[in-house]
Amino acid sequence: MAMTLDVNGKPLAVKAAPDTPLLWVLRDELGLTGSKFGCGVAQCGACTVLADGQPIRSCSMPIEGLAGVKITTIESLGGNSPLQQAWVKHDVPQCGYCQSGQLMSATALLAAKPNPSDADIDAAMDGNICRCGTYQRIRAAIKDAAGMAVAAPVPATVAAPAAPAKS
Repeated sequence: MAMTLDVNGKPLAVKAAPDTPLLWVLRDELGLTGSKFGCGVAQCGACTVLADGQPIRSCSMPIEGLAGVKITTIESLGGNSPLQQAWVKHDVPQCGYCQSGQLMSATALLAAKPNPSDADIDAAMDGNICRCGTYQRIRAAIKDAAGMAVAAPVPATVAAPAAPAKS
C-alpha cells in the first residue's frame, strides 16, 4: 500500500506497510540516513525527527499516523546551519551518534523559544541521551545558536546569508 509523506518539504511516495516505523522508511526507503537507530524503544533520542515542528522518536512512530504531517529530518539543516555551527564551535560532537537527534530537539526548542533559559533547554533536551556526556557543551551551543537568532530549520536549498561587508 502506497502513501505519501511530507518529508523536508517534499511529498514523497512510500511503499512500506502502515505499521512500519518512520525511522526505517526514512533510512531504508528514502535514503535519509541522518537519523540513527539507538534503542528501538523511544528512550535514547538518536532517532528524533520533527513532526509538525514537534520532536518525535521515529523508531517507534508508525507511518500510518503521519499522513498530512510535515516531517523534518536532520538533512533539512543543510550541514552548516547556525545551530550546527554552534555545535562545532563548542566541540559538542564526540562519537557523534546522538547528534542528529540532539540537533532536531534543539531546533524545535529554538523555534518555540528563541531565547531559552537553562530550565527550558534541560526540559527540551531531556530524553536525548549523549553517551559521551557533553550536556554542558550542548547547553552552551544552544545558547550560542539562540544568540544567532536560530528559529527554524534551514532547508538545504537555501543559501547562507552573505557575510557582512568589510569596512
